[in-house]
Amino acid sequence: MAQKPHDEEFLEYLVKSIVENPDKVKVTRKVDEMGVLLSLAVDPKDMGLVVGRQGATAKAIRSLLRIVGIRNNARVNLKIEEPEGSTRGHGAPREESAEAAS
Repeated sequence: MAQKPHDEEFLEYLVKSIVENPDKVKVTRKVDEMGVLLSLAVDPKDMGLVVGRQGATAKAIRSLLRIVGIRNNARVNLKIEEPEGSTRGHGAPREESAEAAS
């Protein structure tokens, strides 16, 4: 079996160290003209641990990946996959208040 690229191996190790279900961590890697895109999928229960408060953990992971990319002369980007059935960020309709309706 071929060895994984350093960025993919690093991300997998890092995220498996953070989450409660390390066996559900899945990293896929794509390379195109924009650089390297790492897609991360985790158990829906672990999503909060990966994203962190106000996205702080995700931001830190992206910073570390940027450093790994610089060391390997590549631009590395991270995409965190939304778990099945997630409602975050999809603009769920809000009820209007009575003041706004009048």
